[in-house]
Amino acid sequence: MNPEILYSVKAQRGSTLRCKGWRQEVLLRMLENNMENAETPERLVIYGGIGKCARNWESYHAIVDALKSLEDTETLAVQSGMPVAVFKTHRFAPRVVMANTNIMKATWPIFYDLQDKNLTMFAQYTAGPWEYIGTQGVIQGTFETLGAIAEQHFEGSLVGKILFTAGLGGMGANQPRAMTMYGGVCIDVDANPAIIKKRMELKFCDVEAQSLDEAVKIAKEAAAANKPLGIGLAGNAATLFPEALEKGFLPDIVTEMCPCHDPLSYIPEGYSVEEARELRAADRLTYLDKAGQSMVKQLRAMIGFQDKGVQVFEYGTSIRKECRDAGMPEEEAMSIPGFVAAYIRPLFCEGRGPFRWTCMSGEASDLAALDDLIIGLFPHDTVTVKWINLAREHLPIEALPARVCYLGFGERKEFALKVNELIKLGKVTGPVAFSRDNLDSGSIVNPTFESEKMKDGSDLISDWPYLNALLNTAAMADLVAIQANYSMGEAVHTGVTMIADGTEESDIRLECSMTTDSGIGVVRHAQAGYDTARAVADGKGRLTKESIRVPLWWSPQATFGPDDAATDRLGPHTKEK
Repeated sequence: MNPEILYSVKAQRGSTLRCKGWRQEVLLRMLENNMENAETPERLVIYGGIGKCARNWESYHAIVDALKSLEDTETLAVQSGMPVAVFKTHRFAPRVVMANTNIMKATWPIFYDLQDKNLTMFAQYTAGPWEYIGTQGVIQGTFETLGAIAEQHFEGSLVGKILFTAGLGGMGANQPRAMTMYGGVCIDVDANPAIIKKRMELKFCDVEAQSLDEAVKIAKEAAAANKPLGIGLAGNAATLFPEALEKGFLPDIVTEMCPCHDPLSYIPEGYSVEEARELRAADRLTYLDKAGQSMVKQLRAMIGFQDKGVQVFEYGTSIRKECRDAGMPEEEAMSIPGFVAAYIRPLFCEGRGPFRWTCMSGEASDLAALDDLIIGLFPHDTVTVKWINLAREHLPIEALPARVCYLGFGERKEFALKVNELIKLGKVTGPVAFSRDNLDSGSIVNPTFESEKMKDGSDLISDWPYLNALLNTAAMADLVAIQANYSMGEAVHTGVTMIADGTEESDIRLECSMTTDSGIGVVRHAQAGYDTARAVADGKGRLTKESIRVPLWWSPQATFGPDDAATDRLGPHTKEK
């Protein structure tokens, strides 16, 4: 078989079915859309260094064959990228369920040993469950984060401000564009020159500097002129971050989106891309050690920027955790904040998060119709309206037309049901798949990222993503995934896909799954003591008047200690006198 044919997977467009129903066809197109957006398609790597959509090519083709033959009363089970069984279920059950990278006592050496034995794969967030939509998938998260920073520290504006960051591969490519959407300037360092050229071709980056000094000069001139600009700079962050600090360059914001979560994808200081590849193949343990040392050097420079008054945060790459594992004292490693605890958690309390939709027709007109719908449904949500208008102007379509938008509890269901109606009326020409990043209100626990510094100290409690998956299965979502991989051994999260195809059955599914998926996130934060989440659950939130039915014992004032929890929760009529 010609390998070039394998590597050039493209998602099918149009109305032709290859499967026995639209639910199966949509999931197949989502898998193909992952591959169309893939960083390294020949290795089935979608993004993040090693985040894969299938364990190997045999598994990929077996998944495709299974989806094509899957009946409307069957469910395909996938274990870490390998299809293992088709079960007789019923038409209202999910068409696909999967578990990815769930490993007991996980460490990187253990994971790679199991991967070498063809027993698992690294699923990342949206690669494993076939929900990746390209660089746009994370850009609104960056947009929301930068917006929160602007409100908290820069009087609401980033015009004339400079973001100094690293990582242009995969989702990291979003950073220059997100900053320029606010009118600011971004210098983005990447160790792979080829990636910078790719980002410039896709217009996520505007210019390439040849040295740190040149990048700083260009950035300062653009900032002084209030000119938005994205600057790519080839080099290693472990070298350039300390160099910038030593030279006295003080940007306004510092972060990074290097693949620290996977140390084998992080290029150590002093190595080219090819030299890193050779060392990785020859001596994995040495590579991990050198990557850890480089991360420590990079993080110490970031801490140095923070000490000089720069706004510094970890953007979910696990650099703090990896540096801690590499021997950096925990207090030092954790001295910069994570972005969820610092900026995003108030959105989670409203059930808001990186909700997205993908147009299966392949028609840009469908995406435009849904953009119009969002603005028409939620004109009062000024951030969402601003985002949609900016996204239309600045974001290219990558593979199937898609959009990410931080809709909250209640809003997601209202929007999805209206989309299903437009499909039914023929105003949207094809089915639409709704999904979200695993970084969502109730779908993940990661004590060094999404669940860091919870108000009630429940950072380590992993019940919530399991409840999310169970509820989404009960709510008839079309694909449900349980994963545990992002920060090896320290994160559990879920993926979900919900499909609108214009049928009354989709109305039933969407009404249920759009409620459970973000609703359990509201409950999770309400239980932790966040007043905003409690107001949303009670139907008094900013986004919706719909309440979540909760047990009678729950109230904003309710607290339960270890001695009285069991009896109080049963109600006063059962409590022993």
